[in-house]
Amino acid sequence: MTRVQSYFANILRWFDSEAGSDHLDTDSRSFNVIRTLPFIALHLACLLAFVTGVSTFAIVFAIGFFFVRMFAITAFYHRYFSHKTFKTNRFWQFVFACLGASAAQRGPLWWAAHHRHHHQHSDDPEDLHSPQQNGFWWSHVGWFTCDAGFAMDERRVRDWLKYPELKFINRYDALVPAVAVALIYGLGEALAVMAPGLGTNGFQLVVWGFFISTVALFHATVCINSLAHVWGSRRFETDDDSRNNFWLALITLGEGWHNNHHRWPQSARQGFRWYEIDITYYLLWLMEKAGIIRELNPLPQHVHEEALRLDRNRRNRP
Repeated sequence: MTRVQSYFANILRWFDSEAGSDHLDTDSRSFNVIRTLPFIALHLACLLAFVTGVSTFAIVFAIGFFFVRMFAITAFYHRYFSHKTFKTNRFWQFVFACLGASAAQRGPLWWAAHHRHHHQHSDDPEDLHSPQQNGFWWSHVGWFTCDAGFAMDERRVRDWLKYPELKFINRYDALVPAVAVALIYGLGEALAVMAPGLGTNGFQLVVWGFFISTVALFHATVCINSLAHVWGSRRFETDDDSRNNFWLALITLGEGWHNNHHRWPQSARQGFRWYEIDITYYLLWLMEKAGIIRELNPLPQHVHEEALRLDRNRRNRP
């Protein structure tokens, strides 16, 4: 492929992630500037807040949309699509796949494929976003900017390829964020007319409710890659360097109990002790009671007892 053809293929991948995939170098860890331009633009768009100004409603909306999509990422992209820790029907599967896709963290199948690879190779040289192997900045954001990061190994998500709607969301992964922007803009313009006292409009609500909220959500999510393998405590002696971190658990709705998760990833609950706050699990429990999901995978008794024993030993250590 010539350089011009390569540039054109990378631009096409902004809209169709499978465009020119036959020529994608899945081993390349070099910075792909053309393919990464939308990601850079997303960050730069946050500066438009100096143009739009701010309102209380815009901030509240941004925070609310942050947590709704964080739940979709943690509960469905991670615990459902990656680890299948509970079951749901095809309708709710699609709804939460769309909510997760609105976070602009690519499609659910791409996300699950990379995460399954991470668990198989956690913190070894094949782990694409290990801080032990490549340092903080690479594990936080660098891996996301190379062809190896853009590629998806379909063999890892064969169980999901039978759903054409998931394949569509995954292939055209810019579509759902674009629809979200349009809907947020429409809401802001409607509020400017019907509730001018809120002090917002379409432009302002898009900047705060989508751009700023989405950038914050992205960095909170990838902190699990870059910080939860460096900063925190280790209850279990897993084969990687995963750690439990209370503060990361708060901002990611429970994902910060990462050492717990690597000890038993099949569990829908990542806070193994009562004091380990896992908001995602509490919401999943309520959803199970409401009949939206079913068959939440419990923490096995032997792992629970192991956690109790290790905590007792740590307390009794001189």
